[in-house]
Amino acid sequence: MGDPALRPAYYAARPGRLHDWWTLLHPPYTAWHMSYVVIGAMLAPHVSAGRLAVTLLAFFAAVGVACHALDERHDRPLRTEISDRALTLAAIAGLAVAVGLGVAGIVVVGWALLPFVIVGPVVATAYNLEWFHGRLHSDLDFALAWGAFPVLTAYVAQTGSLAVAPVVAAFAAAAISAAQRELSTPARRLRRKVASVNGVMTLADGTTEPIDVATLLSPLERALRALSWGVVALAIALAIARFS
Repeated sequence: MGDPALRPAYYAARPGRLHDWWTLLHPPYTAWHMSYVVIGAMLAPHVSAGRLAVTLLAFFAAVGVACHALDERHDRPLRTEISDRALTLAAIAGLAVAVGLGVAGIVVVGWALLPFVIVGPVVATAYNLEWFHGRLHSDLDFALAWGAFPVLTAYVAQTGSLAVAPVVAAFAAAAISAAQRELSTPARRLRRKVASVNGVMTLADGTTEPIDVATLLSPLERALRALSWGVVALAIALAIARFS
């Protein structure tokens, strides 16, 4: 696993206690989905920087820490050496922080935020632990939970209500997350489950090119990198435009 090509994700650090925790956060994907929080908030007529900061912290705790800890605890996709106990404690702490901030948000924003505070932890747990025989672990569930949900939650946290614009943006985020899933699923399979690929591609002019794991993996992960950077950059641009 020291060879980057053999690691369980392109962003996975080399094995080690601190490195494992970094890998567990899935940094590009966590930043990607937290960007949806920023995008949703920026659609509000008036933006509170304080509410945005709290919403970002809640999603970092829920998605970046709790969801990824539960996922690793469930079937060890990242092959970290973090103990089950530590992963369980991280998940509990992450969800506790997210719910606590959500409850505080209800006091400030109003009861419109309550459904999001309830649905978030339930979906996070059911999805990552694959409850109900994995029925909530589908591509659609991923798109809705990791794409649409952050946009809508962030907007409601700012305004206490919904509107057409955030709903359309939520659809866009869900579509982008669906594309992410279409790319990441085969990429993960190649890195984590495929031992080798041997083949030849014959071109129209009769020339041939070899096919191996790297050939199949490279375009998938280049697209994932580009999408992650692009969504983060878009969120930053919207925030700069709003607060400048």
